[in-house]
Order: sequence, then structure tokens, then C-alpha cells
Amino acid sequence: MTTLARLPFGFFLATAALAASPSFSADIVKTKTVEVQVDTIATGLEHPWAVEVLPDGSYLFTERPGRLRIIRDGKLSAPIAGVPEVSARGQGGLMDVAIAPDFATSRQIFLTAATRARGGSGTEVFSATLSNDGTRLNDVKSIFTMKRFTGGNIQYGSRIAFGKDGSLFISVGDRGERDRAQDWKDDAGSIIHINADGSIPTDNPFKDGGKALPEVWSKGHRNPQGIAFDAADGKLYTAEHGARGGDEINYIEPGKNYGWPIITYGRDYSGAEIGEGTAKEGLEQPLYYWDPSIAPGALAIYRGKMFPEWDGNFLVAALKFQLLSRMQRDEGGAFVAEERIFDGSYGRMRDVIVAPDGALLLLTDEDDGALLRVSRAPVNNG
Repeated sequence: MTTLARLPFGFFLATAALAASPSFSADIVKTKTVEVQVDTIATGLEHPWAVEVLPDGSYLFTERPGRLRIIRDGKLSAPIAGVPEVSARGQGGLMDVAIAPDFATSRQIFLTAATRARGGSGTEVFSATLSNDGTRLNDVKSIFTMKRFTGGNIQYGSRIAFGKDGSLFISVGDRGERDRAQDWKDDAGSIIHINADGSIPTDNPFKDGGKALPEVWSKGHRNPQGIAFDAADGKLYTAEHGARGGDEINYIEPGKNYGWPIITYGRDYSGAEIGEGTAKEGLEQPLYYWDPSIAPGALAIYRGKMFPEWDGNFLVAALKFQLLSRMQRDEGGAFVAEERIFDGSYGRMRDVIVAPDGALLLLTDEDDGALLRVSRAPVNNG
């Protein structure tokens, strides 16, 4: 546990590592099934968006203004060199980071970002290799750029999930222009599926580019910021921002239309109705929806060893109520219960991942953001 003081950006340009300050004391939090210990690994992070665990146990994370850094042995690295320039405006900036399944040998990582071009901005995905000493990115390549850049700085989506073959499933928001989610020749409001080199996989439903862009896997999404495969059955799921109400969990299948903005369980922020109601033939229903909205960030499906009580539970980071939503399913896969953990205790929760040891890692998206580790609390035999 280390506190990392927030210092001016220029300091980090000149300093390779930051010595740890005195550690926080851990919090013990009682949930419905188990007591957990919350350790603060780092504070002073500027709108951190995504975190990964490297093979040596260090933490690789993004900050939305455009920085990629590592926390290793209680020390915070300088910003890693070679990160592409991003458009850090509104909800945009440097967003997801994902390490390749073969990272231990390839050193390959993937980044999503809002970038600017043609008078607007949009979602772009980069591949790169992290140097052996972790100080710079090499071989940086753009492997996907949404076809149409537009004004506005909201609803980029921007999460990555890996298929079993190492291909990438990427969530792209509607960019605040809802009708784009129903334009099959537009990447906005889509789940995108590409190979690690940016080429089109042979199992894509529109690989011939007829009805839809060849990279499109599914359509009708508003702003999916959570995407994850269930390791138990290989099914793909998303957590998606609705408008005023209508946040959703969806089971994603190729070629399907998830309805936004034709159907939704939410309303416009003005209170006006959106679309044609909550159901229509040919459009998919969510597995679950929230009303009022919780503003879902990342999604993880728990299959770790540390919390067997949570096996198969969906864990959704939530921004609006500053909580972690633990969603339980029955044997048929239907959601039957929700527990809201850490409600308001730590800040706006943007990312949640399951670490290799089964602990959870959480990022709080704040000016003074934090990296938290959630583990099983020690048993008190006293």
C-alpha cells in the first residue's frame, strides 16, 4: 500500500520513479457474503481510466489527459514515452489499455483513445510494444479508426476485450449523435471486431462490406464502456450507458441490433420519450437495465479463486453513485439480485478488473483518482 503524491506533470518528465510515501491503513468492508479489505495502492492520479497487471505484478494504467504509467514496487514511473497524441477534451483522451494474451513474450499492448482529425474527433485503437525497461512504446501503429469524425467530446465507448484467438472486440459509442447507432455504414454505436493487426476476421457477420462495414460485429449501442467475455462459456457481454435511465447489460451476438435509439428503457435528459418504446420486433432486449441510471464503467465477470462466493457474478463499476454493482445470476443466466458495494465511499468508479490472484483492482475517475485493491479480509480468530 503506498500513497503517491500528486506532482506537476513536468516533474514526471524528468523523474524515472517516485518514492512511496507512508502507506494508508486498509479499510475492512462487510458485504453480504464476505468481508473485504480495501488497500489504496496509489492516489493523486489524474482521471485514471484503465489498469492492467503485468507479469511481474506491477500495474500499467492510463490517465485520460494522455499518460501511460507503471506502478512497480510502490513507485510511480514517469510517463511512458511514445504514447500517441490524444484529444483530451470532455469525455475524450487516453482511455483503455489492454495487454495482449501473449504479452509475456511479445510485449504487445493495445490502447484506445479519442484523437482529432478532419475537424472533429473519434475513437482510435493503437497497438505497440512496451520496451523491456517499461519506459517507452515502440512500433506504435493505428489499427482501427472510426470512419467518421465529428464535433462534440462525448460517448466514445472505448473498451477492449480479447477473443480466444487474440482478436479484439472494441466498444464504440454513438458520439452523442444517436441516429448513428442505426447506420450500419457508420462505426459509431457499434461493437467492432478486428484482428490484432487491424485486418478483418473471417467470422465477422458483414465481412463482405455489403449491409454493414466489415468490422461491425453488432449495432444499436449508445455508449458501451464495459465489455467482457465470460471465461466459463465464452459469451460476450457489455455494460452500456443509457440516457436518463436505461443503462443496460447486453449479451452480444454477431449481426444483432441492440435497439438504441429506437428502443430504450430510458428517457432524454429533458424528460422527453426516446424512440418507439421499450421493445420492437427484430431488436434485442437487454438482459438487465437500471432505472435510475448508475452510469456504468467497466464490466468484469468474476471467475477468480479469492471470492468463490462471487463465482459467475457480474461486477460493474459505476460512476454516478460511486459504487461497485455485484450482479448475481440464476442457473439460467437471469439476473436475480444486485448488491451495491462501496456506495459513495471512494469516488467515481471507472474500471474494475480481476487480478491474477483473484483480487479486484478498481480505478476512481477523479482529479485526484486512486488505484484500489480489494482482497479477502483476514479472518479474525480473536
